[in-house]
Amino acid sequence: MKAPDRLSASAVAAARAEIRGLLGTVVLRSPREAAGMLARQSDEKISAVLTLMNPAQAQRVLQRLPSERRQKVMAAAAVPLRQQWVRNEAYSKDTVGHMMEPPLAVFGPETTVDEAARELRILVSRAFITYVFVIDENERLVGVVAMREMLLAEGGQQLAEIMIRDPFRLHPDTELVEAMRATMLRHYPVYPVCEENGRLVGLIRGQMLFEARTVELTLQPGSMVGVEKEERLGTSWTRSFWSRHPWLQGNLLMGFVAAAVVGYFQGTIDRLVALAVFLPVVIGQSSNTGVQTLAVALRGMTLGELRAGREGSLVMKETFLGLFNGALTGLSAGVAMFLFAYLQASDDALRLGFVVWLAMTASCIMAGFLGALVPIVLRRIGTDPATASSIVLTTITDVASLAVFLGLATWLI
Repeated sequence: MKAPDRLSASAVAAARAEIRGLLGTVVLRSPREAAGMLARQSDEKISAVLTLMNPAQAQRVLQRLPSERRQKVMAAAAVPLRQQWVRNEAYSKDTVGHMMEPPLAVFGPETTVDEAARELRILVSRAFITYVFVIDENERLVGVVAMREMLLAEGGQQLAEIMIRDPFRLHPDTELVEAMRATMLRHYPVYPVCEENGRLVGLIRGQMLFEARTVELTLQPGSMVGVEKEERLGTSWTRSFWSRHPWLQGNLLMGFVAAAVVGYFQGTIDRLVALAVFLPVVIGQSSNTGVQTLAVALRGMTLGELRAGREGSLVMKETFLGLFNGALTGLSAGVAMFLFAYLQASDDALRLGFVVWLAMTASCIMAGFLGALVPIVLRRIGTDPATASSIVLTTITDVASLAVFLGLATWLI
């Protein structure tokens, strides 16, 4: 009798180890690649792996499975989890509702501590329970009971006597950024998620909430230079090639535009060779100014600090910063140009220095202005500013700084 029991326990342990090993491989892949990898496994195994994943990531992987296979995987999951997955699909991927977990420890206010404890002994064997949620007859959340209160309470006491009434809750339509801000000073391990009428529809763990947002933030630098958000270290080279190459072609086209501006002023460059030496200086300084401003603007959007009505103050601030930074760095560059031209025995050394100072000041003003304005405009028209701002800003600042620098030199010298 004992041998089969040992065999059964050994088989269960081996299955769990296999699932955790598969989980460690899957989480390193993009949702599309993870879905392709899991598709070779059984429905039960896929369901077990998704159960252990971050709910937001699990939802994305589940959505990338073929429709028929997705239904089979969901059918293999426990009923509460299956129902939660269906419910979560109705919400946007950047909201709390998209990554909810099922609230299993749910009881009525008249339930006694002993009755709840008997149920919890069963629930904790298949799920991690942190709080007991108390709901009324209409499934509205009326209170939360911590395990400490359960431990210290008398067995015959009702949950209504020991619960925390009107607890903090999140709304399923709340964006992750807003949810992070609302929970930043609370640090609860679990937050109930309720609809407007107070009906409990799920829960979200604080760790998962911040983990999902952290992953999103790490994707922004790559998206600004043409790297697909789903690309990981394990992504195949062919997929990486097809996701990156179009961006490089577009960037090359924008480079041709800048080259055309240089070609237009070729006569001025031939006459004043010293200008060619300082072209990358002016371009680099304006680009850096624009990227600094863009980083601040995107951070403000990501953290929810840049709210409606505050866009004008951001643009004004960054424009003034561009003016002051451009004037001071332009002064240094102007002196360097003067010395360079003077050592070359140029008769236009002083005017060349003045042109560099004026061009760099004007270029940094434009870079600061556009670095704040471009992401705001892109967000207004429905485009992801983190994805498109970089190439748009770089092109405009490069072309504008070249045109200003060479145009001033043509006009003043």
